[in-house]
Amino acid sequence: MEIIYFDELDSTQVYLCEKIKNNEINDNVVIVANKQNNGIGSRENSWQSKEGNLHFSFCVKIDDLPSDLPLASASIYFAFLMKELLNHLDSKVWLKWPNDFYLDDKKIGGLMSSKINEFLVVGIGINLIYAPFDAEILDIKIDIKEIITNYISYIQKKQSWKDIFSKYMLEFEKSRKFFIHNKGKILSLEEALLYKDGSILLDNKRIYSLR
Repeated sequence: MEIIYFDELDSTQVYLCEKIKNNEINDNVVIVANKQNNGIGSRENSWQSKEGNLHFSFCVKIDDLPSDLPLASASIYFAFLMKELLNHLDSKVWLKWPNDFYLDDKKIGGLMSSKINEFLVVGIGINLIYAPFDAEILDIKIDIKEIITNYISYIQKKQSWKDIFSKYMLEFEKSRKFFIHNKGKILSLEEALLYKDGSILLDNKRIYSLR
């Protein structure tokens, strides 16, 4: 998978999505920006960041995904791969449902995914040196190029969704003391029922990845 580095972009996710829509990208690729001016966060909010934080997006052809991975599970799947990589490097980061990176009770980053044409497009942002108010930075020092190269290696192993979900089921218990925003409501995850595709039953509704 080719990795392309930029000094500055408004958003790696927007850049990659537009290139795919315009048929300018035909294969799996990674887009990395040292500085991102207008990143996208949860619920279409902007993601505040600064130079030196981790911002990258990548696209994978649907046919290249693990055969048992439902698209509804993709955000959890790719977020959990990053979490496992960082844990291997002695970080205590954990994954709050469905795709936010946390240290204890503070958010340090997040992931978003969408399907465009024959690609799944995934964007990841993690605070390495700067965090906005009420957020935190990663608890270990990492080299951005090295972490992206290793992460792509994790992706290319094509771990099954079944194996990832069996580990995520335990991780999900940490989310129960938190809340989510859904269609204008703030909902507690305390009584949420987790399904095998990573969706949850909450407020008598089936809720899938929020972005």
